[in-house]
Amino acid sequence: MTPHEMDDALYERLVACTNRGNERFDEDDYEGALAEFRAALELIPKPVEDWEAATWVLASIGDALFYLDRYPEAHEALAHAVACPGGLGTAFIHLRLGQVQFELGNTDRAKDELARAYMAGGPEIFAQEDPKYITFLRRFMRGI
Repeated sequence: MTPHEMDDALYERLVACTNRGNERFDEDDYEGALAEFRAALELIPKPVEDWEAATWVLASIGDALFYLDRYPEAHEALAHAVACPGGLGTAFIHLRLGQVQFELGNTDRAKDELARAYMAGGPEIFAQEDPKYITFLRRFMRGI
């Protein structure tokens, strides 16, 4: 096993936790989803920043916290996800980071993160989101 290759049994446990988390999330049970996602994160070997799995688990944690209006904690999880493999430049992560920054009143950071989300994911990344975010971004970006 290489440092970045997860044992199959561990990976299966991780996927099972995240699947349960996704099911709870889909049922609007964000607290239950958060508990499952945090359990999944605990399974990832340290340092978690070395593992691609940490990227999507931390993004899921940030997403659940966003829906729970726990913006400072959501920011922490999402910023951590950006530091993991493949996190930087991922449209969804930048979208949630921008939304969290917006909700925290950090408009300069919100503008930057939402622009990154738009550039990486196009207008469709905003399709299912509250229109206030794309409306905010349109004040700073021409042609969107």
